[in-house]
Amino acid sequence: MTLYCGIDLHGNNSVVAVLDEGDQTVYEKRLPNDLTTITGVLHPYQAELAGCVVESTYNCIGWWMA
Repeated sequence: MTLYCGIDLHGNNSVVAVLDEGDQTVYEKRLPNDLTTITGVLHPYQAELAGCVVESTYNCIGWWMA
């Protein structure tokens, strides 16, 4: 099964969602902006993830790219 990930990045938290091919939510949760936490949550889906997109404003992207 192919999965797709979307992350809505905010100043101090992110909403992470994983959806399947039928647009059904497999996982959705608000998480702190901690790269280890977010990658840990996505790890079980890694083999099936086709990709991940991040939506953010310009001011929020700094911590992600640091």
